[in-house]
Amino acid sequence: MKEKLREHIERLVSLTDDEFADVFSHFKIDTFKKQDFLFHKGARVNYAYFVASGLLMLVHNDESGKQHIVSFAMEDWWETDFLAFYTQTKATMSLQCLEDTTVFCILLEDYQELCARLPKMNHFFLVKSNFGHIGSQQRILSFLTSNAKERYEQLLQRYPSLIQRVPKTLLASYLGVSRETLSRLYA
Repeated sequence: MKEKLREHIERLVSLTDDEFADVFSHFKIDTFKKQDFLFHKGARVNYAYFVASGLLMLVHNDESGKQHIVSFAMEDWWETDFLAFYTQTKATMSLQCLEDTTVFCILLEDYQELCARLPKMNHFFLVKSNFGHIGSQQRILSFLTSNAKERYEQLLQRYPSLIQRVPKTLLASYLGVSRETLSRLYA
């Protein structure tokens, strides 16, 4: 299992065996069942999560109770409520498993220590963060400039395996359309 984390990191930076042993000592591995929550809105967010296997959904429930899907995270993706994690404030979102999931978890203190001590890991986390920002900007632009069909086609092009793994009702919510509209687009 730990080789998944090493392979993921080494796509961006190379590590000696000793460096990886040091990095790995800052993570814990946890497993969750389908429908489990890693954290709920209003809770403290202790960890950033690297998905080794499974599928997560980050959601925000507004005051009226409507669920807004912020993101999905599958293998090789990082996820958490980043605002709550970095500022150590209460979560504004919830993170739930859509499949049985195994994650590598890192505390903020461990993250900060690795970045301070190992320039390679600082570079790694900076690149991962930048790609996350790019993905968020693309999603925002998609909502601002694309119609439902175009958003669906963009999702299909970028993440074809996600379409097969996420229930249609959740995909519709993520795309900002009704289940019926998604069915017409999907046909």
